[in-house]
Amino acid sequence: MRNFQELDISGDVLEIVEKNFAGLYSGALKVSSIPGGQSAADAALAQLDVTNYARQRSEVLPRRNRGASVLSPYIRHNLITLSQVYKAVKDAPFQDRKKFRDELFWQEYARHLYARIGTRLFENLRFEANRDSAGEGWNREMLCVDTVLSELNDDGWLVNQTRMWLASEWTVRKNVGWLHGQELMYRELIDGSRAANLLGWQWTVGAGTGKPYGFAQWQVEKRAPGLCASCALRTKCPIKSFPDETFPRQLTNEPLLDFDPHLDATIGPLTPTNHEKPGLVLLTVDSLGDADPALSAHPELPVVFVFNEGALKKLQLSSMRISFYLQTLQDLSQRRDVRVLLGNPYEFAEQNPVAVTFAPVPSFRKFTNLAEIHPYPWFRKPHANSVRSFSSWRKHFSG
Repeated sequence: MRNFQELDISGDVLEIVEKNFAGLYSGALKVSSIPGGQSAADAALAQLDVTNYARQRSEVLPRRNRGASVLSPYIRHNLITLSQVYKAVKDAPFQDRKKFRDELFWQEYARHLYARIGTRLFENLRFEANRDSAGEGWNREMLCVDTVLSELNDDGWLVNQTRMWLASEWTVRKNVGWLHGQELMYRELIDGSRAANLLGWQWTVGAGTGKPYGFAQWQVEKRAPGLCASCALRTKCPIKSFPDETFPRQLTNEPLLDFDPHLDATIGPLTPTNHEKPGLVLLTVDSLGDADPALSAHPELPVVFVFNEGALKKLQLSSMRISFYLQTLQDLSQRRDVRVLLGNPYEFAEQNPVAVTFAPVPSFRKFTNLAEIHPYPWFRKPHANSVRSFSSWRKHFSG
């Protein structure tokens, strides 16, 4: 096929990455302990138990005390949907169910915000914060930082609490530009989402709220007891006290935060739009599950996934990210006819009649001449009102 390399995805995923993705990933060859694939996602959802989630969701160490669900890689890629997870905890204790569902709404808020303002989310959202300066914002002599970074580099996943530690240490403590820090984290996270990662960093460094999160020794001792005692800097901890309180300058109002004049474009099609008969189903990283609307609508059609060679060369994602996608495609190939290519997915869609599911991300606009577009599986459909904060966005939904 012109301008495309077809990949053989049978066999060991790391061997596939090593053979086909030279120069397209960063770091050492490795795979996360969190496996990709619909089968793995279904198993994780079946084992979900959020009892004590409200009390333990922010625990870091020991790992057995963590209350985090570790479903985010599957949710991010719609191997399981937010709606499925919301329903799955209906019988959980009230406080745990409420807190867990609030976090699901936070994920949907991030998607709605990114769908509306797009690449504007790479800029300071509401308040001034150091965004662009270069430098290294993580001091690995601090055992708390080194332990968290080791987990990120080795497994591609972190609890939310430690994501906040890293973001706060990078910008609030070290005053290094947050944009580069979030990019380094994004490369490693197998649940890497522009929407969630950008919003999380903005919230932590104060660009979204005006209240920077002040990472300090107190949080480490509370959430990872015993860690500080083993640190080489225990007697001269650089984060022993909270940083001085700051009051970031409020930025000029962004009108799109208050009202969406193009709600239809933000939401995408509500029903399938058909321009010609599709011959293939094209999957994207935003919808890789068996229940992908385009995939479900055409059980008879071959399935194609195109690794975006140009984007990979630029982003330099970890091999764990690529391996997670390959594991997912390997799993799907047990049920469907799957072809995996390396090239430009937008060119492929231009050259072939594909059915694809809408994705609420700016890059989806690069697709042209699509044969068929299917609705995105929103948890709650976006509204046109304020998305200035989570609370202002949330009040328009019940449940």
